[in-house]
Amino acid sequence: MLFNSLEFLIFLPIVFLLYWFVCKNNRWQNILIVVASYIFYGWWDPRFLILIFITSLCSFISGLLLERNEGRDVVRKAISAGNIILNLCILGFFKYYNFFADSINTLSKDLFHYDLGWTALNIILPVGISFYTFQALSYSIDVYRHSIRATRDPIAFFAYISFFPQLVAGPIERATNLLPQFQASRHFDYGKAVDGLRQMLWGFFKKIVIADSCANIVNQYWSQYNDLSGSMLVVLTILFSFQIYGDFSGYSDIAIGCSRLFGIRLMQNFNLPYFSRSIPEFWRRWHISLMTWFRDYIYFPLGGSRTAKWKIIRNIFIVWTISGLWHGANWTFVCWGIYHACIISIYSLFGIHTKYPSGIAVGKILPSFREFLQMVLTFILVSVGWIIFRSESISSATGFFGALVTRPFFSPEVIKNSRLLIWCLILIIIEWFQRGSTHALQLPDNRVFRHRWVRWAIYYFIIFVIIYSLLINAHSPHTFIYFQF
Repeated sequence: MLFNSLEFLIFLPIVFLLYWFVCKNNRWQNILIVVASYIFYGWWDPRFLILIFITSLCSFISGLLLERNEGRDVVRKAISAGNIILNLCILGFFKYYNFFADSINTLSKDLFHYDLGWTALNIILPVGISFYTFQALSYSIDVYRHSIRATRDPIAFFAYISFFPQLVAGPIERATNLLPQFQASRHFDYGKAVDGLRQMLWGFFKKIVIADSCANIVNQYWSQYNDLSGSMLVVLTILFSFQIYGDFSGYSDIAIGCSRLFGIRLMQNFNLPYFSRSIPEFWRRWHISLMTWFRDYIYFPLGGSRTAKWKIIRNIFIVWTISGLWHGANWTFVCWGIYHACIISIYSLFGIHTKYPSGIAVGKILPSFREFLQMVLTFILVSVGWIIFRSESISSATGFFGALVTRPFFSPEVIKNSRLLIWCLILIIIEWFQRGSTHALQLPDNRVFRHRWVRWAIYYFIIFVIIYSLLINAHSPHTFIYFQF
């Protein structure tokens, strides 16, 4: 079920009313969450429910077994390793079997002139499998590390794994934050619910008005790079940068706002990443839940940054290669991960300071000239990476880069397709002036916005623009990009 679908528009109010007015305690609320989440997830294909059920059940049982065998380190390691291997095997088969089979078969032909005969299978990738698998893994690892006690409440645990607002595209929650909320009593908070609706509205604006409109142009022209001017390719690159930001951060805003309707607080997943002053800062602001997952469960166990310089570089490349593979079964994603590993390694090797004592332009209307140049350079470096990320193959990525520097720079079609950049600029301006708020529609209580009619005029205008964009894009609805991961 898609957030931007008629089915969800009907589904959400029904679940909300049942949750607060029929289910009178947290146990019945958790049961409703599990049932609603399985309906939400099974809407695409009910067969996928088997996988999420197996992942949830095995992780729940592994937690109990880990606590039951306290003090028996060998047994605990075997239980934890077994659960991790099982979950990674499920993820690996559905997401990576065809990729590795094809890659190994091609390598065998090229090096040894021998065809292994491995054929691709007709495997359907379950939506969001990487997200809920990582969420389940974090639970069993945390129980093994004694960061959290194993829960004996299977309903609360299944609700933690399958909570529908963040099930298919995050944030990837930790059991230390989300599970206790399902175990505690919850009471309706009107103020939090209303603010959640505002955050959802802003998320729908970013998804439907920004991301989907950018997608129409990007999808139409991207593969035609050999016939486009250099300026048009630059415009396409910028539009995709805003498409993926509006698409994914829009989903996160909808998920976080939706969860607040049910009295659940999810972690922040985006923190204005395009205002970053370096690539390391960008990745502390973009997809925060995934980046902190890699940091805590892979980077730190490898030694993190408190080790020899060559090991730091090794750790960076390991994490970013895995990050690339996590994003998709394609060599373009691996190259995209290695690209960022190279940049971050340069920062590390030269000791370039990337942790700033304060936010950007604190107490100022505009950034300093140096901050502005840092943000522009970071955006350019990130956008170069997005070209690799968006390309369907390594050859098309290199072809796009080649056309970018060899094609004539100007052509008439760039003017028509640059109009959408105005919406991207509006988005940036709004988020800049609202950078101190949790989301852009958390309006300040000043002389202008304290008037109710001003706030409602803004809300109605956004709703109008969203409906107008939906009507324009009705012939080509776009799913969320990160659903494929």
